[in-house]
Amino acid sequence: MTKEEFRKFVEENTVVLDGATGSNLMKAGMPRGVCTEAWVLEHPETLISLQKAYVEAGSNIIYAPTFTGNRIKLSEYNLYDRMEEMMTKLVQLSKEAVGDKALIAGDVTMTGRQLEPMGDLKFEELVDIYKEQIGYLAKAGVDLLVVETMLSLQECRAALIAAKEVCDLPVMVTLTFEMDGKTLYGTDARTAAVVLDHLGADAIGANCSTGPIEMAGVLKMMGEVTRKPIIGKPNAGLPKVDGEGQTYYDMDADAFYEGMKHIIDAGASIIGGCCGTNPSYISKIASLQKKNVSFYQEKRYLTSERKTLAFGLDDPFMVVGERINPTGKKALQASLKEGSMDMVIDFAEQQEAAGASILDVNMGMSGVDEKELMVKAVEELSVVTSLPLSLDSSMPEVLDAALRIYPGRALVNSVSLEEVKIKKILPLVKKYGAMFILLPVSDEGLPKDAEEKNRNIEKILEYAYELGLTNEDIVVDGLVATVGAEKEAAIRCLDTIRHCKESELATICGLSNISFGLPERPYVNSAFLTMAIADGLTMAIMNPNQEIMLCAAYASDLLLAKEESDIRYIEFASALAEKHKKEAEEAEKNRLLASQNGVILDVSGKK
Repeated sequence: MTKEEFRKFVEENTVVLDGATGSNLMKAGMPRGVCTEAWVLEHPETLISLQKAYVEAGSNIIYAPTFTGNRIKLSEYNLYDRMEEMMTKLVQLSKEAVGDKALIAGDVTMTGRQLEPMGDLKFEELVDIYKEQIGYLAKAGVDLLVVETMLSLQECRAALIAAKEVCDLPVMVTLTFEMDGKTLYGTDARTAAVVLDHLGADAIGANCSTGPIEMAGVLKMMGEVTRKPIIGKPNAGLPKVDGEGQTYYDMDADAFYEGMKHIIDAGASIIGGCCGTNPSYISKIASLQKKNVSFYQEKRYLTSERKTLAFGLDDPFMVVGERINPTGKKALQASLKEGSMDMVIDFAEQQEAAGASILDVNMGMSGVDEKELMVKAVEELSVVTSLPLSLDSSMPEVLDAALRIYPGRALVNSVSLEEVKIKKILPLVKKYGAMFILLPVSDEGLPKDAEEKNRNIEKILEYAYELGLTNEDIVVDGLVATVGAEKEAAIRCLDTIRHCKESELATICGLSNISFGLPERPYVNSAFLTMAIADGLTMAIMNPNQEIMLCAAYASDLLLAKEESDIRYIEFASALAEKHKKEAEEAEKNRLLASQNGVILDVSGKK
């Protein structure tokens, strides 16, 4: 089945999945603690009977019993050497059970070993583990893949990347969420959906987790940030323990059917059952019809592993923190050459506290392995900050390594019309589902005039559209030149910002370039910033610790009546006033102490 065929299949039908497998096999005699895959091969008639019953109940897609058929799990039972044989035979059994009445999904899940830094499993090792299993499933002839019961967004990413590098089969991905709407690793439903959508999942949702009523809210949040089909495969309510210590679920088939109406109302078009369900449950819900409802919000989305940043063209201005860049920072250069990330972490925390929305990360300098440093920085920052990252490098191999392990949706800084950028970096943006900064520069250098700049923008857009990227994946750099050298630099940049806004493109600029070589630069920068925001500037790469700049930005949004800009300005101004009050009190305290010792200090408390 191709991805296009899968899309049409879901559009034309309410797709019904199967129900629980493991618990029903156990009722049929499978002991606890055995390798499910091996037991099924020893008792094929049990699986075939169950899957036939699901098809008769109305299932359109049946999961092959390959759930834990990965290298790590099979090795625990000394069965790794039989992996290809087992995956092939298990798929054949499902094909025998369903014939041409349903599709077969190769089933993939977590390995049981945790990724670094929580565990000892390296990301690339996990990708290889999934590639191995998925390769065998594809060879065995499954119609599609399902990555299910996932607790970790990063492990979902590893499985999706593996699938893309092995085959072209459609991939459904479902995570398991706690009652608070987050995975065990702290990822919320919106963030998971954004990342998986842009990384290439063909359908996204939740399974296991809870009963249908509790799951509906999670699915609706997913539908707010993706147009991909939504999957709901909940348990039969909540688990209980009977008088004999046996676990059961508190919803019978009729109650489950009523609960699944909430799943349909939440926008799900692919439905099924997980723990506690059986063919009678599927028979009940097979009559449910999907609704043509959409909760999708027209926004741009960037994420870390634990937080989503949503923004539109008319939303409040955002700061991209510029400080994690060794250029001109001798102390940071020395720290990085020693292999220390302490200053990087400090800069990240300071900029987040100061109001940055995104953190730009650049590790480019002489005498170091930039790829190694970038990967290390991404790994460290992914733990200490919830802000999305802007990965800043001109080297494709650096961006490839960083995008591969970044557990969210990153911004790539940047893609120009230069051959190496357009042919090597832009495909990486597409592969890893990133957003990118469009830099209207060519191999000939900076554009000579506005016409050439606009031509460069249009050419890069054409390349992006051909790859399947859209305006929502692009932020155009307005190219700020130095007004001291080019009198109309600001005017030309503002023209570009307006042009892009009219073309429904987000914009960014390196703000401080405008005042290079001039005295009292902050005044020029802040004046230019207010003009740019008025003309539609979305974000700027700047230092969020510069009070005059943030004051100008927040005040501009306030005057333009942007959503919640009044609250943001008041909160910022109040915090700033409190900060200045404490600084004045500390300075006064220092002057009093100094005067007692015969030392004269100025108003700031300095000698």
